[in-house]
Amino acid sequence: MKQVVLVTGAASGLGNVIAEYFAAQGHQVIVSASSLEKAENAKARSPNAENMFALKLDISVEQDFHAAVQWIQQKFSKLDVLINNATVTKATPVLEITAADFDWITQVNQRGTFQACQIIGKYMADQGYGRIVNMASLAGQNGGTATGAHYAATKGAIVTLTKIFAKEFAAKGVTVNAIAPGPMESPIVHSVVSDEKMAQFIQNIPVKALGSMEFIAETCALLASPSAAFVTGATWDINGGLFMR
Repeated sequence: MKQVVLVTGAASGLGNVIAEYFAAQGHQVIVSASSLEKAENAKARSPNAENMFALKLDISVEQDFHAAVQWIQQKFSKLDVLINNATVTKATPVLEITAADFDWITQVNQRGTFQACQIIGKYMADQGYGRIVNMASLAGQNGGTATGAHYAATKGAIVTLTKIFAKEFAAKGVTVNAIAPGPMESPIVHSVVSDEKMAQFIQNIPVKALGSMEFIAETCALLASPSAAFVTGATWDINGGLFMR
């Protein structure tokens, strides 16, 4: 079954890897970013551009969600999959985080995910089918502050929001799950951990390796499949053994 898939924050990093994975499988992928230029550039450099559609969706702006739903309805008449990947962070020591910093990270990561589930999730529920995958983080489970305490707090909130919306939409054909990645072989990890500290950082991971963004994309696809109807409200830990339930 070829699906219509919306990936937020898809212009670069993990979001782009996820978008490319779905597009390579032949799905129709809406590549969204905080500006249309970023989304169009991501599409232009993709080997799967014929399966991609650029959309401006700034998840800190409520109106962008309503506009996205209207655009999706006009262009596709449905949405099967929503991957809430867009996120921001600012690696700041906990005692140096300002109120403005905290509010901004919360507005984007926590409120952005909330409104995506609320507004786009309702659209899916009204159509009677949907798969939502929220991107949480190991930081939100173990109190990690390497990427900022405010970031960790929002990622913990996403785990809770996943359960709330899973309950809300369970009887309406919409599943809501989260993935909580640990440190990946990714630009954001390399921006936080210096090259000099990377070897020791990896040694502290039980499996002695960084995770794969491609595997995260594969996991998104599994949770997004029609056959995943019995999985909802779950957070899948992919962290190399750094956090075990």
